[in-house]
Amino acid sequence: MEASQSLLELVTAAQSNAKASENRIINILNLMREQKLSDAQVEELHKATLALELIAVDTFSLFEARMQHHFRRGPFSRKLKSLLLESKKTNLANRVHQYYLAINVLKHGKGTSYRELSNDPSSLFLVKSAENINHHDDNATSGLIDVTIPDFFNGLATTILEAYHFLEKNKKSMLKPISK
Repeated sequence: MEASQSLLELVTAAQSNAKASENRIINILNLMREQKLSDAQVEELHKATLALELIAVDTFSLFEARMQHHFRRGPFSRKLKSLLLESKKTNLANRVHQYYLAINVLKHGKGTSYRELSNDPSSLFLVKSAENINHHDDNATSGLIDVTIPDFFNGLATTILEAYHFLEKNKKSMLKPISK
């Protein structure tokens, strides 16, 4: 039986998968500049975008699950943001929070995270108006965050890896004995 992959290996694999989707998206968008897309090409663009959204959600969810042990209970991303702010890692704390919100929007659609990103002029992402989304299916979350912008996934991966290294470096100082 093969040993479970580390978080670093899983993020690297996700980056490779994301790059394949990004390349398909870029090729289709370049083609779109030259000619009208066929229905099949529009469908391929939709599928590649959805694949990129799913890779982002899975990667961030995996990060949360694998790193949750650094905190006792409660919302991982909020606790991580607080710890980063306490450690004067403001930029990383803000990026973690922004990606947390973006992933929530990709998972759940319009809600508190969507409103917070929509109202934040310094958002790292293009947040689309729900009224302007042309849905291929009934998936109301697809397309609210533009994952096709350059470096969306690389930014997510870089943020996750920086947070991972921060947590691993500081885990000894974070561990507190549990009182009975």
